[in-house]
Amino acid sequence: MILAIDAGNSRVKWGWHDGRAWSNLATVSLIEFAAANHDINPFAATHENPERIVISNVAGEGAHQLLVNWTSIFEAEPVWLTGEAQRCGVKSRYERPDQLGSDRWAALVAARALHGGACLVVNAGTATTADLMSADGEFLGGLILPGVDLMRFVLHEHTGRLPLQEGRFVPMPRNTIDAIETGCRHAQAGAVERMYRRAGAGALCLVSGGAGHALIEQLDIPCRYVENLVLEGLARIAWS
Repeated sequence: MILAIDAGNSRVKWGWHDGRAWSNLATVSLIEFAAANHDINPFAATHENPERIVISNVAGEGAHQLLVNWTSIFEAEPVWLTGEAQRCGVKSRYERPDQLGSDRWAALVAARALHGGACLVVNAGTATTADLMSADGEFLGGLILPGVDLMRFVLHEHTGRLPLQEGRFVPMPRNTIDAIETGCRHAQAGAVERMYRRAGAGALCLVSGGAGHALIEQLDIPCRYVENLVLEGLARIAWS
């Protein structure tokens, strides 16, 4: 049994994997995770010692220390994933492979296992990432942009009067709230679709993340939603 942990910018997800399937998948906000009672270890609630622990943490040093504390009760020493030059059939062409976010790297590993052809790997959350992988498993490069909620917040914070409120996506916005919402969602979809054009014919867009379902509704390209893409990659790395 392995314990895989994905600490993102807004949420912490984890699950136990026996080499075939997941059990006891869980997710909490980063704020809830930081405020957890020190007498109740969230990782130890349902399983004994894991054979391996693999962690992707992009939430910073504070989250790192919390994860160290929570996993210290186990005998297994955690593996802290970083970007690599090559793993599980994926080869990175990033200028500095070690500087690629661990969540993006794990998602690419999962995508390679799920789809054997060229693909665009999208994770839509606090930030949106779109990473292009060739049919032979080369990570060619990718982009990072603010997610919809962050776009809304920046407009509110850096203008005099724009409201911070969720609107509707409509074909032709006729009020300010809907104009902001529609503009932000067009920006997300447009960035993903422009990146997809570089993938070539027959490519598939794999989408994950909390805002992934809403994003797919705006995309006019072949796409598929994959729950917990980062955790899937962590499990494959742990068992490789």
